[in-house]
Amino acid sequence: MSISINKNKCVGCRKCLSVCPGSLIKLDKESKAYIKYPKNCWGCTACLKECSVEAIKYYLGADIGGNGAYLYVKQKKNELIWNIVDKNKKNITININRKESNKY
Repeated sequence: MSISINKNKCVGCRKCLSVCPGSLIKLDKESKAYIKYPKNCWGCTACLKECSVEAIKYYLGADIGGNGAYLYVKQKKNELIWNIVDKNKKNITININRKESNKY
């Protein structure tokens, strides 16, 4: 499991650094986030949920049924919009209400 960070989209807010449980995300000289050892990523998706500029993608490997797909998250007020894009560019969207997501 791994993430990739698009430095062109990163705004250097540091939110991903503060939530990564493995302290795997670092800042480069330009204050842009990067993951030093992508293979060490635990796959918790905490960084995706915090990135408001869609700079982070989570790779869904074949071992978890993703078969080359990736996941990224958009934020809208009280909603997280999870987008899964497969290798054929087919898009699946899941809307999650932030206020209700931890209710149960």
